[in-house]
Amino acid sequence: MGVLTNSPTTMDACIAACIKCAQACEECFTACLQEADVQARVECIKTLNDCAEICAQAIQYMSRNSPFSKALCEVCATICEACSKGCDMFKDTHCQECASICRECAEECRKMA
Repeated sequence: MGVLTNSPTTMDACIAACIKCAQACEECFTACLQEADVQARVECIKTLNDCAEICAQAIQYMSRNSPFSKALCEVCATICEACSKGCDMFKDTHCQECASICRECAEECRKMA
């Protein structure tokens, strides 16, 4: 929350979305490794890792008000969208939930970028 307001700022909303997305990706990553068709999920698993890491970086950049945070949020949105598409290919609950959270994060990151 912004110090002088009662409503979250765009950056606060984006940070919250990135935290939620990073957590969802880490959880989905772990769950995908346990699936019987893990070999079919290799690309999705790699993207989950990329997505969790870029979200963590975006959180750091925004938190310190880096002049590069907008550019990083643009990259983050692109990776979140790719991750969402990868997870959408699998119909289990963890992938479907992760895909939805990644889409939300991409939307918040686009607002920042």
